[in-house]
Amino acid sequence: MESDRPVDGASPEPTYETVDVSVLVIGAGAAGARAAIELVQQGVDPEDVLVIGKRGHGDAHTTWARGGINGALGTQDPEDDWTIHAADTLKEGHFLNDPGKVETVTQRMPRLLRELDDWGMAFSRTADGDIDQRYFGAQSFRRTAFAGDYTGESLLKTLVAKAQSLSIPYRENVFISRVLTEDGRALGAVGVDLDTGDFLAFRADTAVLAAGGYTSLYDRHSSQDDENTGDGPALAYEAGARLMDMEFVQFHPTGMVGDRYGEEWDGRLVTEAVRGDGGRLYNSEGERFMERYSPDQMELDARDVVARAIDREVREGRGTENGGVYLDISHREREYIEERLPRMYERFADLGVDMATEPVEVAPTAHYGMGGVVVDEHSETDVDGLYAIGETMAGVHGANRLGGNSLAETIAFGEAAGEAIADRLAGEDRPAVGDDQFHRLARHHLADLTTLAGSDGSEDPEVLFDELRGLMGAHAGILRDGEGLVEGLAELEALRERAGDLAVGDPTSRSFEFALNLGFALTVTEAVLRGAAERAESRGAHYRTDHPETDDGWRRNIVIERDSVGGMHLSTTAVGSPSQAVQTALDAGYELNYHQLE
Repeated sequence: MESDRPVDGASPEPTYETVDVSVLVIGAGAAGARAAIELVQQGVDPEDVLVIGKRGHGDAHTTWARGGINGALGTQDPEDDWTIHAADTLKEGHFLNDPGKVETVTQRMPRLLRELDDWGMAFSRTADGDIDQRYFGAQSFRRTAFAGDYTGESLLKTLVAKAQSLSIPYRENVFISRVLTEDGRALGAVGVDLDTGDFLAFRADTAVLAAGGYTSLYDRHSSQDDENTGDGPALAYEAGARLMDMEFVQFHPTGMVGDRYGEEWDGRLVTEAVRGDGGRLYNSEGERFMERYSPDQMELDARDVVARAIDREVREGRGTENGGVYLDISHREREYIEERLPRMYERFADLGVDMATEPVEVAPTAHYGMGGVVVDEHSETDVDGLYAIGETMAGVHGANRLGGNSLAETIAFGEAAGEAIADRLAGEDRPAVGDDQFHRLARHHLADLTTLAGSDGSEDPEVLFDELRGLMGAHAGILRDGEGLVEGLAELEALRERAGDLAVGDPTSRSFEFALNLGFALTVTEAVLRGAAERAESRGAHYRTDHPETDDGWRRNIVIERDSVGGMHLSTTAVGSPSQAVQTALDAGYELNYHQLE
């Protein structure tokens, strides 16, 4: 253990364990695991890599991604290829995606799906024994590979087993609270062991942020309550990196809603696979209402289109008593449902609903943040030696994410970042992180955490966090307007003032963790609100009722960086152009035809 004299006269002195490592991976979901695997496969000694998880090993948010993972294998539709996958991704993103990052994902995924198959992932199979593929919304062909409706769970289990076979070290239940930097260079990170309350300082040549997104900042969301709370983007921003596209938050059309399910299930995802396998949406009057909004693509139109259609049905009085609509797959055979959707079938059966004979009740739920950290083609941020991957990074999804691309992004950029970092370690003679500078920065932050743990203010951090979620739902939900966004920023400032007077327990307490979550959430919420207020148009998942049209002049990304006095400075940057191969696929006009399912 390391200890030190008081910092600037502060007391008590912080005591902490120091860990030295070449590469620190912050986040133990699919992206972090795949990056660590690639590092070792590229020749990095496993003992030079450490994966940090905020929860128990194997309990990352990846396991909640159920429906599938995209890659143009062509096992069902041989005419599909990576260029059409890229074209679908760009169209779904309303052409705000970074074309190069889109192509990184779509080119790599067929090979990476085969690799996962070789590693033992339990993919569902075609009659010929190949990896099966299903439709997801807005995809021109069946390219979503799946393991029943527990794909994320199967994926993470496969990656954890592979990482363990390579003897990659990990630590679980560790909350990283700060990335340490000096002169634009990452030096490592500090945090707390949530089981013991001990402080930890990780000195690293390179750090990888794979800590998820920010949709748990909404009152109705599809994540675990203590995951996706903005850790990744906030850690990067506070370290000096830029954020981008934060205003684009995807509301999945089908989250659970209804008194019969209970409060703990509210907002939980009903996988898109239900609609991909033929599920139909009905309002309270028995109308299959997507015929009005999207007669060609129906329930499998883009997620933003379907979510807004449901929202409109409810607002115009055609919703259920619980503020939702009905999703019905009972026209399919029971055996088909049990085979293709086993987890969904079991979940609803446990709640007293037989999906084979009756519909389930659903409503939109905050599901995915398309925004995140600005990174280059290798996933490195503006901070030297700091990388961001998975939902923490920006660029792949633009204004709306194609279903099945989230897991694909984690695998593709996990591999890409691992390759780049391995090359960096092999090719660079970087100056070592000095003891004095590292410990000076670590002690300063840990002294602040020590003070936080002893706070006896009047505000409960969990209560403030819940109020922030309500603020986001009210002002930055499916429908936004300029007046509401300004009101949201004013309410946020009032919450920030109250957050200066917290009552916090010791570092093992729930209140301590929520105090740290709240700090990240305040930063990310401001970024979402400011980006949404700045974008005076409607595009993809961002819908402004006071600017309902898409404006070609706004085909630009909004970038957020810290200004010289600590505030948020917003600017815009132009979007790049796709390669000729992808442009050819765009020009061909491929499009999903829902009626092939009927």
